[in-house]
Amino acid sequence: MKKLMKIFVALICSLGLVSVAYSAQPEENKPQKKKQAPTAQHAPQPTTGHVTGAGAGPKKTSMGAYEGKKGQTSMGASQGQKGKKGQTPMEASQVQTGKAAKGGKVTGPGKAGEAATATTTGKTAAAGTAKAGKPLKAQKFNLPKQPNTAKAPPVKFQPNKHIEGSQNWQGQQYTVFRNYKSEWHDQNWWHSHHSNIVFVFGAPYYWNAGYWFPAWGYNPNAYYAWDGPIYGYNHLPPDQVIANAQAALQQQGYYQGEVDGLLGPLTRDAIANYQRDHGLYTTSTIDQPTLRSLGMA
Repeated sequence: MKKLMKIFVALICSLGLVSVAYSAQPEENKPQKKKQAPTAQHAPQPTTGHVTGAGAGPKKTSMGAYEGKKGQTSMGASQGQKGKKGQTPMEASQVQTGKAAKGGKVTGPGKAGEAATATTTGKTAAAGTAKAGKPLKAQKFNLPKQPNTAKAPPVKFQPNKHIEGSQNWQGQQYTVFRNYKSEWHDQNWWHSHHSNIVFVFGAPYYWNAGYWFPAWGYNPNAYYAWDGPIYGYNHLPPDQVIANAQAALQQQGYYQGEVDGLLGPLTRDAIANYQRDHGLYTTSTIDQPTLRSLGMA
């Protein structure tokens, strides 16, 4: 009987040791129930990485991001649809519309808009409508009584002479130059045709259509430094108009000579240089568009 009890106790102890040993085994060595793999329908839905571009056919990744076509991310796919590869959405938008971010101007090669503007401006200036300069107050100069013929030699009368190059000067402001021709008449004829005649350095000038003209033949020995129209600025006689133009050209560095009221070679060269620099027809004389550009008309 005692022997049986000893065997029974030994069995119980053995079972206890087996139980302790079993519980001490790692979890990974324990037999586990085979889990059923989750189907694609029960895969976790991502909370971020939604496609921002339209028309994409993305694949889902374990991180919840979407892969666009050709290995692009969702952002890259969206940008790729709007513009070329590597462009930002703003750049793509600029390529499609041809507009820059500022000012609404085209920034592409050639700058066609600017070229068109420059061409239009040049034509406008050439037509005699150049922008007016800062207004200048008319002055009355104390001019010499006799002309300096060494600086401004007299011109000779040539019957029916036209102003060279005037046929190319377009616009209403230059009509008087295109139509001008030298005429020789005696005093009676001039007085019968023109009521407003003034004398400058002893030479008569008649008034017509806003300009002063030499009255050839009124005084056969009259001195003229220029055979052509002179714009009548501020109701001044021809010599005072010329003097005011000389002073204005002096201020801008175009004329270096004396303010003498003579439309001689130095003054005509200064006027021509100013006209070229300001997009005006090179008349080399005092016309309305030039005086307006100088701020005198």
